[in-house]
Amino acid sequence: MFVPCVEPAPELTGFTLLMPAVSVGNVGQLAIDLIISTLNMFKVGYFYTDCLVPMVGNNPYATTEENSTELSINTEVYSLPSRKLVALQLRSIFIKYKSKSFCEKLLSWVKNSNCARVIVLSSSHSYHRSDLQLRSTPFRYLLTPSMQKSVQNKIKSLNWEEMEKSQCIPGISVGEYSIISFVCCSCCREIPMAVLLKFVSEGDNIPDALGLVEYLNEWLQIIKPCMDDSTVSALPWKIPSSWRLLFGSGLPPALF
Repeated sequence: MFVPCVEPAPELTGFTLLMPAVSVGNVGQLAIDLIISTLNMFKVGYFYTDCLVPMVGNNPYATTEENSTELSINTEVYSLPSRKLVALQLRSIFIKYKSKSFCEKLLSWVKNSNCARVIVLSSSHSYHRSDLQLRSTPFRYLLTPSMQKSVQNKIKSLNWEEMEKSQCIPGISVGEYSIISFVCCSCCREIPMAVLLKFVSEGDNIPDALGLVEYLNEWLQIIKPCMDDSTVSALPWKIPSSWRLLFGSGLPPALF
C-alpha cells in the first residue's frame, strides 16, 4: 500500500507516527497540517489505496511559486529524520465499508516499518460531554496497554485527564469502523498507540487545531516557546499557505 517517492526508501525504525482521525471539524487533519508546515517535513511517499475518495490538488505547504504547482493526493506520508517523526496526512473520507480494510493495512505497514509508536490526533462533539467533563479541560487522552507502560510516568507528570469510560468516544460512528476499533486492533498487534482529542463544535476549528497541537507539544516538545520575547505566549506554529482558502475565496466584489 505504501509507495515511496524518495530513494532510498525511508527507514522508519523507532519513529513516532503522527496521524489524524477524520472527525469533528477536521481538527486532527488541521493539526497535522500545522506540524508538517512548522517542522518543514518533506514528503517521502503516499498510500496507493482504493479505500479513500480520490482527490488531487496543489501543494498545500507551498512556500514559493515554483513548488506551488506540485501535486498532492488523498494520503501522503511526511518525515523528519532528525526528530524521528513521521506524519500521515489524510485529506479525504473513507469509502463506505472500506475504513476497516484501510486501518488494518495501515497497522500492518506500521508494524513492518518498525515504528515505535502511533499518536492519533482526534476530536469529539462538544455536546457529548457529561456534566463532569464540562467542568474540566476539553482535552482527553487514551492509551493502549503497551503505550501505557512506556509513557505513564510522563503522562502523570502532565496532569492530563484520561478519556472516561463511556459511549461518547471520539470518532465513533454507527455501522462504521471507529477509532476505538482501530485502537483495539493495535492492541492485538501490540502496537503502542495514544489518542489525543479535544471536544469541539463545527465551525472555525483553527483555534481547536492550535490547541490540540499545543496539547501534543506538552508531551513531545516538538517546538519550544520563544524565550527572547516574554510577551509571546503562543508557540510559533506555521500556518500552511493552503489555509488562505480554508473558507473559500471570499465574496465576489460584483455582489456589491
